[in-house]
Amino acid sequence: MLIEPTALTLRGRTFTAADPAVMGIVNATPDSFYSGARYATVSAALDAVDRMVADGADLVDVGGVRAGQQGEWVDAGAEIDRVRPLLLAIRDRHPDLLLSLDTWRAEVAEACAEARLDLVNDTWQGADPDLLGVAAGIGAGYVVSHTGGAAPRTDPDGVRFGPPGPDGTPRDEPDDVVGDVLATLSAGAERALAAGIPAGSILVDPTLDFGKTTRHSLRVLRATDRVAGLGFPVLQALSRKDFIGETLDLAVEDRLEGTLAATAVATWLGTVCFRAHDVRATRRVVDMVASIRGDRPASVNRRGVRQEQ
Repeated sequence: MLIEPTALTLRGRTFTAADPAVMGIVNATPDSFYSGARYATVSAALDAVDRMVADGADLVDVGGVRAGQQGEWVDAGAEIDRVRPLLLAIRDRHPDLLLSLDTWRAEVAEACAEARLDLVNDTWQGADPDLLGVAAGIGAGYVVSHTGGAAPRTDPDGVRFGPPGPDGTPRDEPDDVVGDVLATLSAGAERALAAGIPAGSILVDPTLDFGKTTRHSLRVLRATDRVAGLGFPVLQALSRKDFIGETLDLAVEDRLEGTLAATAVATWLGTVCFRAHDVRATRRVVDMVASIRGDRPASVNRRGVRQEQ
């Protein structure tokens, strides 16, 4: 039985199982793990946003710091210098486009509020406890993430979940990571509700790869319907991630097909928002799966239909 996912609402726009949202990725950083999403200048980034909008992006997510531990450390001031001018330029060129800021720092979100942020994408599980209040204060939606408690810009090392086994270490049975994800996302979503963010604007993100092994990420992806069952819209950030690369033994540049396979599964299981490098391909996949699910009608219906003479 298919789960009916909770609709996502941002600034009066609503996305459902019939019309999932696609979030294009714009990285204002020279060392993003995928070179295809790096934009060295505001002009280049704006051109990329134009293409994303034409390809079917509903919102764009702007980030200024690489997620992993590789590369230079970027302090809050440098992060603001990277993302604020770009957000303002995008808002000026695309006044009605939904804008998301990928940051874990409250001061960065505050500095960018002038761009009228529609979403704060907190990918590090509330590492800065003040960020949630900033999102609520500016009327933006908020992403609740799961990193297993990992600190910002750390890569997983010896990660295990669950209660202690006979040797005193977490047993790490297959469903232990799922239980941890569900508990963390539920608690985070309740905090966002208490902060005043509407339920339909609270995205829960299982945050695959972050604080997880590839085995963990694959298991959590299969449990997407249970994440959707928490009663909040689900965000999946799957695009070209390491769990796909390790599963298929492929470099970042060759992970599109694996990404799209994961996207199709996540759509079927109730995800309503996808963060994607490859917007056009993602748009087509989620629309096709929505139609297979029965949520979206076909765009045209001519085959086998009697034609009037």
